[in-house]
Amino acid sequence: MDNIITAEHITKQFTGHRALDDVSVSVPRGKVYGLLGPNGAGKTTLIRIINHITAPDSGIVTFNGHPLTQNDVSNIGYLPEERGLYKKMKVGDQAMFFARLKGLSRQEAGARLREWFERLEISDWWDKKVETLSKGMAQKVQFIVTVLHKPELLIFDEPFSGFDPINANILKREILRLRDEGATVIFSTHNMSSVEAICDDITLINRSHNILSGSVADIKEKFSNQAYRFTFDGNTDSIREIADRAGLIMTPGVPDRYGHSTVTIELGNADRREIISEFNNKTNLIAFEKLTPTFDDIFIRAVSESNYHDDEANNGKEEFSNGK
Repeated sequence: MDNIITAEHITKQFTGHRALDDVSVSVPRGKVYGLLGPNGAGKTTLIRIINHITAPDSGIVTFNGHPLTQNDVSNIGYLPEERGLYKKMKVGDQAMFFARLKGLSRQEAGARLREWFERLEISDWWDKKVETLSKGMAQKVQFIVTVLHKPELLIFDEPFSGFDPINANILKREILRLRDEGATVIFSTHNMSSVEAICDDITLINRSHNILSGSVADIKEKFSNQAYRFTFDGNTDSIREIADRAGLIMTPGVPDRYGHSTVTIELGNADRREIISEFNNKTNLIAFEKLTPTFDDIFIRAVSESNYHDDEANNGKEEFSNGK
């Protein structure tokens, strides 16, 4: 696969804290790549290394197949979580100032800015002062100046913070459009619904380690446990008998609006057709559907399992050091 950015075995230590510990990430070209993780996991540190703001203690970052250099930064658009605009400047003048810093001529910058201001529905704010903008409106301006010079790689740190659902959808639409026009997008977010809506691939970082990477579709399939919801007329006990005999995990559900019984069963590696046939013989099976976990579910489960294994390993080290 053609990767625009590859970070290999990245380690970064700050005073008393290891922010990244042997983290490797490969970002496919032309995709939206989600960088996920709890607060303090190391996401922003990795983003700053990829953006050449800080250097790793060890490991290497390659951009378009060569080691990342300062010259590559012009091909990267970065919207950090901590943002700032000059409050006393007019919005249009502020946007033009940043556009000129990105190397655009005044004529080209003006044309692109007008187009983007219309696209994000803020044209009426061109001549108003920045200090009059709401947080979401200011964020739109900063988004525009980040993407205006059409960089190959766009990096957004919490881009949906401060947006209401309508404006968040506008931003999602534009991110997907940029991807479809050839840009690669990395974004860090806590909004798992955004991950499902626009991400092609993700990496989940926890406690300075990469604990999960892959395509959104593959990860959802991996965490599904082949769970199905069964709707039927009949006694739940007969279904439970089959599930127990097959060693399946079954969770009773609430009746549907017609009063039919429901259960959720994790089939795992069991023969689905055989189980369904047995259920149908025992009761009047009305419907069954495969349940796909949400990314909220996946995030919580992956982080919880990672923390559990880390704590177990650390407890083992402590017992060993104590001579137990």
